[in-house]
Amino acid sequence: MKGSSRFILFSSISGLFLVPFTLPEAAAQETMSGQATSVSQLADLQPTDWAFGALQSLSERYGCMAGYPDQTFRGQRSLTRYEFAAGLNACIERINQLLASASAEFVQPEDLQTLQRLQEEFTTELATLRGRVDTLEAQTATLEAQQFSTTTKLTGQVLFSVNGGGFAGESIVDPAGRVLADQDLNPTVLYRVSLDLNTSFTGTDLLKIRIDTGSNGANDNVTGVLEPNFGSVLDYSVKPPSNDDFGISRIYYTFQPLQNLSVSIGPSIRTADYVDRNSYANASFRDFSTLALVNNFILFPVNGPSAGAAIDWNLGDFSLRALYAAADAANPGSGQPIRGTSSFTRVLYPTSVTNPAALGDRGLFGDTYQGTVEAEYAPSRNVAVRLQYSGGEVFDNRFDVFGANAEARLTTGIAVFGRYGVGTYRNTAFDDATLNYWMAGVSFPDLFKQGAIAGIAAGQPIIASEIGNATQTNFEAFYNFSINDNIRITPTIQVITNAGNQDANGTIVTGTIRTVFLF
Repeated sequence: MKGSSRFILFSSISGLFLVPFTLPEAAAQETMSGQATSVSQLADLQPTDWAFGALQSLSERYGCMAGYPDQTFRGQRSLTRYEFAAGLNACIERINQLLASASAEFVQPEDLQTLQRLQEEFTTELATLRGRVDTLEAQTATLEAQQFSTTTKLTGQVLFSVNGGGFAGESIVDPAGRVLADQDLNPTVLYRVSLDLNTSFTGTDLLKIRIDTGSNGANDNVTGVLEPNFGSVLDYSVKPPSNDDFGISRIYYTFQPLQNLSVSIGPSIRTADYVDRNSYANASFRDFSTLALVNNFILFPVNGPSAGAAIDWNLGDFSLRALYAAADAANPGSGQPIRGTSSFTRVLYPTSVTNPAALGDRGLFGDTYQGTVEAEYAPSRNVAVRLQYSGGEVFDNRFDVFGANAEARLTTGIAVFGRYGVGTYRNTAFDDATLNYWMAGVSFPDLFKQGAIAGIAAGQPIIASEIGNATQTNFEAFYNFSINDNIRITPTIQVITNAGNQDANGTIVTGTIRTVFLF
């Protein structure tokens, strides 16, 4: 039977026993780390309690106990006969272990008599339990014999979204003044499918192969059409291949040459997988969908398919991370546009679209690459601060960006977070351009329901006096709740003002209902 251990105290004619039993599925989700191993460790059990002496005696005599991770006893909970039988069976097995070892003299005869009477009283339940165990063992043996691989596990995610919205005013123009839309767009239905093959050869390593597909990329959602350049597109729309084409978006191998040091190398990685993580604004299938709210927008000019390596070194409260990624590394020379660069680079360097031949060298050490380092200080699970530097070249032009990323859980139900970035991109269409970025928000874990999460955030993806005559601001609010362990639904509202840094653009408002299936 599945679940976490807890205690139940029962009386019989000759004494008291402390027996672990199996909890229902809901309670079984609690981690078993940090369990109490002594009665004195239980926060809600006092020496003055009537059962304390009996519990202490049985704990010290037989070790037939375990605790909740929060060091509590929770002895008031009622239980079924089957739950009691499961606990009785566990304690019988413990006594049998003692009898078969050199510790048999510690088992009291009166305790054996009590166990015998309980076995007789719970004969039916114990037989049912053991029958279930035999069935599970047989099923496990069948699965092991017929499994796909002894080293590889398949996991997957399917995402459906319905998206729609409109804008105020007569039209929407981009940073160059080109008209993107002069009427509201029709609602869309979009999807993404990801299948991960996770293989481990040593138990501490991982070979990941991700196969995914999606609908029409940035054009399958309203914000991707109305504001395609400065991070308003739905993040999960631009990450997989588009137009129903299956492709491989991740191939990398992670291993640990030293304890607490992970190294990843691969021909198809994503820079944002390794740095700029945040507990409340980082995964578009779980929290925010707006691309510029998921990561520091200007920190990742290389944010698509790329090749390279990354390290993650955990030093306790401190962690150090670094990566190198080259865009279009499998192509040593071509006149085609370079794959893997962020949408804002097309605004800074329009020749990347009009004259791809002038983009510089390709390959692993070509002229479009990114190197990033990040230092994190996390003194507890509730607080983290990350400082970042990213530098390299975009189409043979130098860039340098500094960033900060912070989060703090103020109470069990409220957390705050934010990012900031400032950097310089050389030789752009606007000369040397200094870009600023910020985002901030509030998250509400377990709002209305255990496991649910809500959030609201605002940000300005590109603050630059050289680009446009205003500053675009993005807002998003969402509420993510579960139907069960494998299905989650998230209504989302996005608002964009001064889209494309143009004050002539009216406010854009869109709504999305996102459904995610996990398996």
